[in-house]
Amino acid sequence: MTATLSPGAWPALVLNADYRPLSYYPLSVWSWQDAIKAVFLDRVNIVEYYERQVSSATFQMRLPSVVSLKTFIRPSRQPAFTRFNVFLRDRFTCQYCESREDLTFDHVIPRSRGGQTTWENVVAACSPCNLRKGSMMPEAARMVPRQRPFQPTVFDLHQNGRHFPPNYLHDSWVDYLYWDTELDP
Repeated sequence: MTATLSPGAWPALVLNADYRPLSYYPLSVWSWQDAIKAVFLDRVNIVEYYERQVSSATFQMRLPSVVSLKTFIRPSRQPAFTRFNVFLRDRFTCQYCESREDLTFDHVIPRSRGGQTTWENVVAACSPCNLRKGSMMPEAARMVPRQRPFQPTVFDLHQNGRHFPPNYLHDSWVDYLYWDTELDP
């Protein structure tokens, strides 16, 4: 190969041993270097290839575009409580005004009033709404979240993640990302 490959180019979609993506959002991808290393360590099967190839003095190989793990990884039942996962649960939308700009999170019952930082008390909120609500209770501020906060399942987050496709989707990935989507009649 005459052209050099940049480290961020030609990512490989990583599937679990059952051919489901390890994660939808962020999408489970490896660099082409990590994918090739996993092939040589016999940890993955190559499912699809790019047209591009790499070569050295002793071997030549087409770059994998989709790989599946040889060992099944049991998905976590409960997602971690992180700012990103709160935003994903709430579809990156302020739960008070539906803005998608300048997101932060808000304690529905303010911490100053005994509210805790839990799935059931935190929602995505834009900065202006968060400031406007301040330390008031929702009814006093006349700002009730559009959706009651809840602890999502991994399935909930995967479903929401499908609404936010990544910047890069290779054609060979589509069959593996949306295989369980209900088909139109």
